[in-house]
Order: sequence, then structure tokens, then C-alpha cells
Amino acid sequence: MAIAWWQIALLTLYAGYQILDELQIYSSLSAPVFAGLFAGIVMGDMKAGLIIGGSMQLTVLGVGTFGGASKIDANSGTILATAFSISTGMKPEAAVAALAVPVASLMIETDILARFTNTFFAHRIDKKVDEMDYKGIERYFLAGALPWALSRMIPVGLALTFGGGLVTKVVAVLNGSWKWLGDGLTVAGAILPAVGFAILLRYLPVKKHFPYLILGFIITTLFTVTFTDIQTLGTGLATATKAFTTSFNGLSMLAIALIGFALAAISYKQSAANNNGGGSSDGGTKAAVKQDSSADEGEITDDEL
Repeated sequence: MAIAWWQIALLTLYAGYQILDELQIYSSLSAPVFAGLFAGIVMGDMKAGLIIGGSMQLTVLGVGTFGGASKIDANSGTILATAFSISTGMKPEAAVAALAVPVASLMIETDILARFTNTFFAHRIDKKVDEMDYKGIERYFLAGALPWALSRMIPVGLALTFGGGLVTKVVAVLNGSWKWLGDGLTVAGAILPAVGFAILLRYLPVKKHFPYLILGFIITTLFTVTFTDIQTLGTGLATATKAFTTSFNGLSMLAIALIGFALAAISYKQSAANNNGGGSSDGGTKAAVKQDSSADEGEITDDEL
């Protein structure tokens, strides 16, 4: 199906808003998973949008910006991948690898352009500070949001308006003579979230808390398998007899999140108790500090806001 003008307008406006939300508003509406939800609702397939948005959220889970560096724009990639996936009938997993990730990487260039453009407003603000012109400071500060919004709105709007035909041809090729490549992209799209977890684990203090990592993995796996088996058994009984009307739900993400929260709370309380308890001697204290420093080596404790 073709993308309607009002769908293009809504997605383009959201593309401009999401970068402003990420930079200053902080409402969490700029997360890739929300971008997928919003794009899915606009395009009429919320499930596909959540699959793409959730996959991109996990893919960039361990990616951050440090020292003002630019990063891939997963939100814009999610918007375009969701829109074209739904409009062309492309598999969501294939859209993640074929559209979302490449678009997110290309958007680094527009991010850099927005940063350079904003130096004009920064210098104007410096001048207004010297002149003690508070209204002028506010005016140029607000004007600085324009390059940021346009850096996302223009590429997304143009791609949605003129890129549909190209994407349709690409999808036809991937489903036709190059089906082997399309299947490969589907597999790659399903694997990408694991890459995000790997990047995240690289910067977390895994050496210090590896027992909790193992415990969390085992608990989640056991519960997932158990609930899946119960669901399968319930489905079989419901098929065998109409008298069996009980339905079984799978393990919710909320339950898994609460398990993680409980483990994190235990670790936090133990760390707080150790810090308050002190050491029996200076030598013991220094050794403990040295051990903690070694365990935390490579850990990233802060991010650019």
C-alpha cells in the first residue's frame, strides 16, 4: 500500500520532535521502541512497529554518546523501517537489517550538520551575553532547536515521499531472485539485538557481579521454558475437550524485570553495607579498594545528558 500524505506528515513531525525530546525534554518518547510504536499506530500495524522498535532498542542498548560525539539515529531508522516494512509487506526482521540499521548509520551525517549549524546560534548567544540582552539569549537558544529538528525532518520526509518506489523494487528483488539475501537479512535482523547486549555487557561491571548475571540468565530461561510448556499443555487439553476453558499466559516481561530489580536491590544493599562497614586495618582497606578498582576497570559510569 502507498503511504498517505497524512502519515508522512505525522511521521515527519515526530522525527523532528524525537531529537528535541532526546536532547532536552527527556520524556522517553524518543526511544526506538516508542518510535516503532508510534510509527506502527500511524501505519496501521502496531505489532510490526513494536517488533522493529524493540529490535532497534536492543541493538543500541549499549551505545552511548560521550564527549559530544554523534551516534547512530536509531529512532529515524525505526520510523523509516516501520513505514516501509508495513507499506511494502517486508518482514520486520529483514527491515531492521536492510533499512533501520543503514538509515540509522547514515543519519550520523545529518547529526553532525546540525551540530555545526548550531555554532551560529551559540556565537549569537555569546554576543547577547556580553550585551546583557536576556531576551536575545532566549530567542537564539530556542532558535537552536530548529537545525536539530530539521536534521531529522528533512531526510525522513524526503525518504517517505520519494523512497517508496525504490524500497518496493528492493523488496521485490529480495523476495524473488535474491531470496537468499532476503533470508540472510532476516536472520541478521533477529541477531542484532544480541549485539546490543554484547556491547552493553562490555561496559557493565560483569566481573564484579557475574554471579547475578548467571543467576538472572538461569532464572529467566527456566521460567520461560516452564511457562511455554504449560501453555502447550493447556492448548492440547483445550483441543481435546471443550470442557477445559482455562487459559495460560506466558511469563510477562514485568515479572522478568521484577526479578532483575530484586537482584539489583540485593547487590546494592550488600555494596552499601560493605562501604559502611569499613576495614579492620589500613592495609585491608587499601587492598579492598584496589580489588574494587580492578573489578570496575573499563566500566562506564556516566553518559552525556
